Amino acid sequence: MLRIRDFTPHGLYARSVLMLVAPIALILMMITWYYYDSHIAEVNRKLAQSLARDTQLVQAWCADPSASVMSLETLSDVLDIKASCTVSEHQPEFKRNLSYGYVLQDELVNRLSVPVTIGLAKNDGRLHISFPADDPKITVITERKRAFSVNSHFFMVWIILSSFLMVALAIAFLNQQVRSILRLSEAARAFGRGRDAPGFRPSGATEVRDAARAVIDMKNRLTAFTDQRTAMLAGVSHDLRTPLTRLKLALAMMDDNEDIEATRADLDDMALMLDEYLAFAKGEEGDEPTEIDLSALASEVAESFGPHIQVSGAKEVNIMGRPLALKRALSNLVSNGTKYATQVSIEIVAGPRAAEVHVDDDGPGIPKARREEAFRPFSRLDEARTQNIPGSGLGLSLTRDTASAHGGDVRLSDSPLGGLRATLRLPY
Repeated sequence: MLRIRDFTPHGLYARSVLMLVAPIALILMMITWYYYDSHIAEVNRKLAQSLARDTQLVQAWCADPSASVMSLETLSDVLDIKASCTVSEHQPEFKRNLSYGYVLQDELVNRLSVPVTIGLAKNDGRLHISFPADDPKITVITERKRAFSVNSHFFMVWIILSSFLMVALAIAFLNQQVRSILRLSEAARAFGRGRDAPGFRPSGATEVRDAARAVIDMKNRLTAFTDQRTAMLAGVSHDLRTPLTRLKLALAMMDDNEDIEATRADLDDMALMLDEYLAFAKGEEGDEPTEIDLSALASEVAESFGPHIQVSGAKEVNIMGRPLALKRALSNLVSNGTKYATQVSIEIVAGPRAAEVHVDDDGPGIPKARREEAFRPFSRLDEARTQNIPGSGLGLSLTRDTASAHGGDVRLSDSPLGGLRATLRLPY
């Protein structure tokens, strides 16, 4: 099914310009058609009728000079033409395709009742009328403006120039309004990725200003909420670390045995969970965006897990992002693979608009119906993966939060190795 939007621009600026230019172009076409088809055609017809009447008087004088009370020279002066009852042997070279010549031709034939030859002389641009056409005996020479409206195009030139001027002024005004919307869009995108927009302030039309204030207010509220969450979990973590440290100290004073070792392992898991909770709360705070070589970052993460993890794909893929947050996100994906599989690989793909990092493993994978559930905080899909694996269930949640903050996403799919593929997509 054909839709209008399939043939129109998609951008606001282009659509606005089209809405402005299309009606003006249509109006100009209608004015031009009416002006030339009705007004100018009627003016030329009236001029042709007047010249035909004057030529008829010359025809009558040449037919019977004695019946006239004035000479041919006097008649020519009165009619503002140059008339002759004989044609010069040296006829001027005429221009072809005389505009509106058919109107004058019809009027002359109707008035004189003889064939008529008309043309514009190339040397002086004056109009020559000769008749009869087969053996011309009479010639009437006059200015072109006596038969045609020669300056009619000036009107259209002024109309077109005025229209261009108005369109230019309207586009300049429209550009100012669209610029405010684009600045708001850039600021909202920056706020969504956890960055500030220096110098941004509400501008433009009232509605755009209201939208900008709403975005700023939303950003301030989200920042306040994040700060409160961070402060709360940091306080909880601090309060829990104190008794946790006392317990570790008490266990260190005891003799080693099987139960003591198990308790120490549980306390270490609790400390790790507290660290993950705090990282989940803080997000990307304190990590400033910079240009990152994604391939080098992936190699660094792979080295931290050992030489058995191979990195392949594109080299020197540069993006803007927070290096610590991205490193932590990629480490979470690799860590999940090493927990549940024996073979893990990393592949860098440089797409046209975004870079992708594929982390593949040969583990048991996650059923397709439960893959979205894996991104929920504290979610543990022990039925789909190996039992009794330490962790808090925040790894994928942290990774998706980091990807979203960079304008990207994380997807889970089937891996070519037979297990799970986690794809981290990051725009350039």
